[in-house]
Amino acid sequence: MTYYGGREMAASFRTVRSNTLKIAEEIPEESYGFTPAGGARTVAQTLAHIAALPRVQLHIQQNRIADIASVNFPALIGELRADEAQPRGKAEIIEMLTKEGQAFESYLEALPESFLAEPVKMFPDGGPATKSRLEMLLGVKEHEMHHRAQLMTAQRILGMTPHLTRARQEQMAAAAQAQR
Repeated sequence: MTYYGGREMAASFRTVRSNTLKIAEEIPEESYGFTPAGGARTVAQTLAHIAALPRVQLHIQQNRIADIASVNFPALIGELRADEAQPRGKAEIIEMLTKEGQAFESYLEALPESFLAEPVKMFPDGGPATKSRLEMLLGVKEHEMHHRAQLMTAQRILGMTPHLTRARQEQMAAAAQAQR
């Protein structure tokens, strides 16, 4: 028996996605075209990328692919990039983040331990020969957190204080006040 399964993964992903949604809501729509550096995604493109990315793992896992070499990544990533490039307003992006997140959470919640333990053969690139389905699915959350950090940096450049920083500052102020 493991202590981290589908339900726990879904709850953890839900927390990550709710923090991403909070950032998407706080950044003004007029800043959705902002890019922190040449060649980087805009805020809107980053949020659309975050929303669409779970589809890669859903494709792999729902089709129970056992060897990653059998995935047509150019086609799969091409579809995602085309979707990410669609012009969308802030409300559409937030809706996409919400719907795609809920679909992924629902999928995770229903996964049995036996499925999560299955090995998937990886590319022979010097990394591990196999990864469990659990590890692969956790990668979606890790990837989102990576891009969320980029969005928090964009918020700072735009003169905003990210909500997680504000919450920590408020907790520290309350603790200091309680010490008096």
